[in-house]
Amino acid sequence: MESSKLNNRIPLFCFVTLVFWFSMYTCVPILTAYLKDLGASNRMAGLIVGMYGLSQMLLRIPVGVLSDKFHKRKVFILFGLIFSILSGAGILISQNVTWILVLRALAGAAAATWVDFTILFTSYFLKEETSKAIGTISFYNMTGQMLGILCGGWFADQFSWQSSFLIGAVVGGAGLLVGFFIVERFDEKAQSITTKAVLQVASDKVLLTVSFLAILSQLLTFATVFGFTPVFAQSLGATKFDMGLLTFFSTCPSAIAAWVGGGYLTYKFGEKKVVITGFVLTGIFTLSIPFTSSIWMLILTQALAGIGRGIVNPILMSLSIKDVDPGKRSTAMGFYQAIYGLGMFVGPLMMGILGDWLTLKQGFILIGLVGCITAGLSQIMIKEAKVSNKMTA
Repeated sequence: MESSKLNNRIPLFCFVTLVFWFSMYTCVPILTAYLKDLGASNRMAGLIVGMYGLSQMLLRIPVGVLSDKFHKRKVFILFGLIFSILSGAGILISQNVTWILVLRALAGAAAATWVDFTILFTSYFLKEETSKAIGTISFYNMTGQMLGILCGGWFADQFSWQSSFLIGAVVGGAGLLVGFFIVERFDEKAQSITTKAVLQVASDKVLLTVSFLAILSQLLTFATVFGFTPVFAQSLGATKFDMGLLTFFSTCPSAIAAWVGGGYLTYKFGEKKVVITGFVLTGIFTLSIPFTSSIWMLILTQALAGIGRGIVNPILMSLSIKDVDPGKRSTAMGFYQAIYGLGMFVGPLMMGILGDWLTLKQGFILIGLVGCITAGLSQIMIKEAKVSNKMTA
């Protein structure tokens, strides 16, 4: 009976996930360019974009711990939707870069609840289906981002910058209403999380390994497609809608690759080989950005980089909780997502500093080299992380 109820609620959960990320990402293709239009420097624009990651880094571990302690996931999901609405509505009415900085931190607080989306969704599946569950929820995550990006760029081009923030807030409101029908589920035998258990989770070698690689993965993503690639596109003559298309076609292959990479590719080639391949693709096609001479060539290279991002992220995420006891999974996922929030913060800030100190073109080359180096690190580090003892209280 419970299994039937959960199966019926999976499509609803996927819908809420999709609209949540839609509402969060309508501003992404135009945010950096919008900040530059308001007079912000590359460094300030990078700081504002990165604040989204910094607040996640600070909040995701507390959210994961509290969620495990009280066995509540749904309430955090609902708060995430509320914060998403407030963030979009706030940027809609404010043109002050300091307030936008605060509102992007609020958006990061919303994203911090992603730990509860992933843990509640994976609880609907068997342990051996963890990679499948993560691949599925990652698909709807990225599909929501992709659609939000496309609509945000189109609305900004057809109406105004502010219309991108408005549509995000409206769709977030629809997600909040549907979110009340999500089914809560937890293991009744699971013990409440303790300080000792938190320290034990945080010291797990596999979790530390994949968290470090995730930092570098997010650094690559937020320095480029969610950071300064749209600004480079403007130098090629891109319109606001073109910037939306660029980010859309960078994200679309990621969504498809997440589904395939989390299932078929992992089973056929193994997690390690897929992750290495993903970082190689991302690094090479980030290096190629300064050498593109048209918006369509830029879109093509970033679509190929998107495939790399799409196959890396769900695998690293699944590895972070694969061998963790159910009662500690939110804490482990919170730690993992908090740590990779550092990459979200450092990536755009680094690109902004490089853009002011050197040039954006030179910044892309340096960031691309980071991607290639990370592929080599994956060869070494994931090999050491293959064997893990299951964590106990």
